[in-house]
Order: sequence, then structure tokens, then C-alpha cells
Amino acid sequence: MRQINHYVNGHVTGASDRQTPVFNPALGEQTGNVSLAGSQEVEQVIAAAKQAFPAWAETSPLNRARILFRFKMMLEERIDELARVISSEHGKVFEDAKGEIIRGMEVVEFACGIPHLLKGEITEQVGRGVDAWSVNQPLGVVAGISPFNFPAMVPMWMWPVAIACGNTFILKPSEKDPSAPLLVAQWLKEAGLPDGVFNVVNGDKEAVDVLLTHHDIQAVSFVGSTPIAEYIYSTASAHGKRVQALGGAKNHLVVMPDADLDMAVNALTGAAYGSAGERCMAISVAVAVGDIADELVAKLADKARNLKIGNGEQTGLDMGPLVTREHLAKVTGYVDQGVEEGATLVVDGRGIEIPGCETGYFIGGCLFDHVTPEMTIYREEIFGPVLVVVRVPDYVSAVKLINAHEYGNGTAIFTRSGGAARQFVRDIQVGMVGVNVPIPVPMAFHSFGGWKRSLFGSNHVHGMEGVKFYTKRKAVTARWPDGDMGAEFVMPTMD
Repeated sequence: MRQINHYVNGHVTGASDRQTPVFNPALGEQTGNVSLAGSQEVEQVIAAAKQAFPAWAETSPLNRARILFRFKMMLEERIDELARVISSEHGKVFEDAKGEIIRGMEVVEFACGIPHLLKGEITEQVGRGVDAWSVNQPLGVVAGISPFNFPAMVPMWMWPVAIACGNTFILKPSEKDPSAPLLVAQWLKEAGLPDGVFNVVNGDKEAVDVLLTHHDIQAVSFVGSTPIAEYIYSTASAHGKRVQALGGAKNHLVVMPDADLDMAVNALTGAAYGSAGERCMAISVAVAVGDIADELVAKLADKARNLKIGNGEQTGLDMGPLVTREHLAKVTGYVDQGVEEGATLVVDGRGIEIPGCETGYFIGGCLFDHVTPEMTIYREEIFGPVLVVVRVPDYVSAVKLINAHEYGNGTAIFTRSGGAARQFVRDIQVGMVGVNVPIPVPMAFHSFGGWKRSLFGSNHVHGMEGVKFYTKRKAVTARWPDGDMGAEFVMPTMD
């Protein structure tokens, strides 16, 4: 049985006293044990990161970028190796795992431009003989707490920008699929990253609470469910830390009567069932406007019934298993509840059997019709391959429906009308919007984040928002006078 430990100060540590099992979700078999760090172990990681910070902060931005360039080249060469690790512990199909890595690598590419991104501002002769300028400086030790659904990509939303800015970083990944971040840590050292700059500590709430409250942690980044995001934000903020905490989602896709229906159906199918629905940007609600609903549901049902499902380590599949047995039971329970509350279950993926994976955590694509806003399957984030269709009479009703939901992460509209699309972008109270694009995940040089209860904190992740989050601005005003200027007792003005 494989033992998975922590990565601290450039080395893999010994096992912790507490451990939890890691599974291959396609087979339902335990493949290892991961250590769960206690509070003293986390404090030791923080101490190592703190010790590494001064030298790393003094490293020139150019040399920091060169290390990231080397790491990026290694990542390109070894992408298949990392993708197989992700697929074996998360369950997502191999091609999707590679796609995750590529999207994370885009943030590494962005961070490689840090010498330009860290530039401050200067005003010469702001007053007689006075110059003023600003500089961006690193915070110190920062932490990231990442979810199970993107074990490589979501951490790469955080740590490349953080360490490029001169901070040292502690990652607390999900204990469900911990191996990918550990492999990344070893590759970073191979690329030349000094010991202690990037550390991985596995654990549960005990480890998280130390990161949220320890006086040497300056900032915390988080991606996960809304209840945990709110806890992260309130706890870390109360201890004086910067926080960006991305929460849950219930992403809607509006299909207007004039939409290219086949295009919309293909988009919905991929966005709802890709990665078994375990994406914060998954589309889980199709909003059918006007009389398009019947044809839309019929075409969606045909797609859902013909999904290629199996062990994600194979190629050519659409969907793999859910991440754990417990999550499978939770998603199945939502489907049960939808039926009990009166929604029409058009396609039932419960009880699916995959040859050779009989003990895996599989559920097929599920499709509900005639769903209403009062139903649990509409209100709550299911995080599984469950797509619900809500029928509305017109555009105004669609916008009202989306804006009334507590989540505001992502949304999309499919239409041939430029006017309707433009109005939708203006009207909708959601952080990320797609026009004929089903999953509007911004590129790395733009920011990623939602509105309402999908984001706690003022900063989105990556892009210039990430640079701002991981640096503090210092304003300098300087004068080099000739002779004694004398005391000044009034508010200085720059005449």
C-alpha cells in the first residue's frame, strides 16, 4: 500500500500519526494512505516557509521567472505522466486531465511575465525637488487550500503567481487525490526552486485551522463549497489575513428560441457531464426560453443516453466515475429527491454498471425536465452529472430566474441575436458570462471569480487580480534638500 506524505523544505517527510485512505474511484479499490498533518507539523511547515522567504524575496523577478520557465518546459514534456496520476485518483478521463493541466500551465505562462507585472509607478518632480513612486512587494508566507476536482489546475491558479511575486507558499490539497501536487513539488525543485519556497502539507480541518489562524500566514486562497468558503473567509479575516475564497455554483445556460439548437445541445452535454459534473463551472441548469423546450429536452436526452462512460485511464471516453463512494451516494440521493419532489426524470443514470469496474463509483448522465425553482435539485449544488431543465416563457423571466439565485459564479446564453446577447451581458448578476460559450472560464491573463455567495473576499484569482492579491503596494515620497529646510507644522502640500 503506497504511503503519501508531505513535501516540506524540499523533501518528502515521514508519515504522520493520523492517515486516511486514498482510492482509485474507477475500481473502488484503495491504492494508498495519505498522512494527515497535526497542528505541530503544520507549524513546522510554516516555519520552513518563513525561513525561506527573505532569500526568495530578494531573488530578482527575472530569476524567479526563469525557474518557472524551466518548470513549464518540464510540464509540457511530462504532461501525460501527471494526467495519469490525476485520472487514477480523481477518476476524470485522461484527455480531460490533460486539459486541466494545460489550463493550469497557462497561469504558469502568465507568471513567467512577472518582471513586467511587478513594475510600480513613478512621478518625477511631484513637488519642488520631490519625487514619488510606488513599488509592489511580496507579503511573506501565503497558503492555498484546493479542492479535489482539479488537483493540478486550481493550485496553479494560486502558487505560480504567489511565488513569482516573491512569496513562499504552502499548499493544502484535497486528501482525496493528493499525489498530483506532490509530483509538481518535486518537479519545481528539479527546475531550480529553492527549498522551502513551495511546500505541500496534507491534512483535514486541523491543518486548515492552523493555516487560517497562524500569525505568520499573510494570505489564504481557497476554492471549494460555499459553506467552507464562508468559514475560511470569516476565520482567516478575523485573524488579519487577506482572503480570496471561491465558493459554490449553480451555473445556468439560457437557450433562446433563435439559438442554433444542435450547437446548444452539444455545449450543454459537454458542460453538464464532462468530468462527471464535478466542476465549479459545470452547467447544471438549462433554461429553455419559449417553445424550444420540447425539442431541446429530446436532443439532450439522446446525448445523455449515449455517453461513453468508463475507467478514465482509458482514452476516447466522455465521463469517468465520481470521486468517492460517499459522493456517489450524495449525488444519487439528489436524483432520488428530485423524483420525490415531482420533477420529470427523463434520463436515469442510477445503477449503471461498467464491465471490469463493477465496484467503481459510477453514475450515468441524469436529465430532469419540468424543474421549478422551489425544488432542491434546482437550489443546491449537486456536483455530479445531473442536468435540470427549467422552462420559462421569455428572456425577462430567464434573467430574473438567474439573478434570484444565491450563487453567481458562471452563466451563458445561446442565441443568434447580438442585441439579446449584449443585453444579457449587461443584465445578468454573475461573475463570468459566456455568449455561445458554455463554460466561460477566463484565460490566465484575465481574472476568475463569481459574484454573490460564489465569492468571499474582494479579489478574484490569477491575472492581475492575483498579482494585486499576492503583493502589497508601498508608496515612497523622497526629497534631497540642500541645507536646512526648517520645521513644517502644517499639512505638507506639493507646490
